[in-house]
Amino acid sequence: MTVNNPYPFAHWMLREIYEQPGTLSATVDHYVQGDVFQVDTCASALVWLASIQSKLVIAASGSSRHAGLFAELLIEDLSGIAVDVEYASEYCYRSEKSLTDAAVMVISQSGETADTLAALRKANLAGHATLAITNVEDSTMAREATASLPTLAGRERAVPATKSFTAQLLNLYLLALMSAEVRAAIDSTELGARLSEVAQLPAKIEKQLKGWDDAMREVAGHYRAAKNFLFLGRGLHYSIAREGALKLKESAYLHAEGYPSGELKHGPNALVAEGTPLVMIATVDRSDVDSQLRYEKVVQLMRDMRAQGASVLAIANLGDDAVGELASHTVYVEECREALLAICEVIPLQLLASWMAVNNGIDVDHPRNLTKAVLAE
Repeated sequence: MTVNNPYPFAHWMLREIYEQPGTLSATVDHYVQGDVFQVDTCASALVWLASIQSKLVIAASGSSRHAGLFAELLIEDLSGIAVDVEYASEYCYRSEKSLTDAAVMVISQSGETADTLAALRKANLAGHATLAITNVEDSTMAREATASLPTLAGRERAVPATKSFTAQLLNLYLLALMSAEVRAAIDSTELGARLSEVAQLPAKIEKQLKGWDDAMREVAGHYRAAKNFLFLGRGLHYSIAREGALKLKESAYLHAEGYPSGELKHGPNALVAEGTPLVMIATVDRSDVDSQLRYEKVVQLMRDMRAQGASVLAIANLGDDAVGELASHTVYVEECREALLAICEVIPLQLLASWMAVNNGIDVDHPRNLTKAVLAE
């Protein structure tokens, strides 16, 4: 029997990375019908969004908090709702004086995470309208929240979150689009175009996965001796830099930190030296003026780091020769809309963590001192 063996993969984490086109497709099928949202599966989230007056608080921990940082910018930009992202373990101790008139969203893979559940219960007791995004449809959080918008990732066996994280990102992008629709901040043509792009995402990722895997296997071999990494990203991609760093910490037991790209010279640059690679997210959505500006700033920073002698691993658009010439190693993703770029580019970073762990002889699925769900603070 192969029930406990992720055949034909060496471990569950790698298998679950490869399952992401299927899990993302399941999300699309569940929440989207053509160029509109499915009313039945999105109904409770739409009602919850309509109840938001002006402010939303997101409470989450670990990878789920990084998904919350991604959602913060999308929801604010698309709908104008002000969003704060809190560590769930800190939200529990915040004064209600600072949290009045806010809707609250919690994000958790298991739906049972102790500090996130405590945050949800605090919000419910205070009378806030709450929404839970979990990967277990009948979890405690899903049952106790005002509304639920479950991810469709299926059971995740490896402790490091991979397919559950990208499922959260896709759910949150859809939620941001719903928030814009509810507030009449997006017209039907634009919404339909974005949903059509979402429907194409799983196939786009499927086509690129093996190439990313091969590329990151080679990069991990090159960086086998490295013990410290700095991950850099701007805008939405800062949340991906944070997630890439976390994956490397928990999977390969390596020190890694994620920073906004513009913050590197405000202190962290002192850490840049031989043996400390920079992982720089340098993708661009050329249809988005803000994305182009962000990209130009990242490329300039890359030039500065090259002059400084840094080793740079870049995540860049397919065919981007400018980045390819500046970086020590480059892994390419096909261009798409800014929000979807973030979902694509995190997958190579998952593969980097997986291969670095394998190179270090680590049990990738069961990293030391960690559990799949933190059930006690």
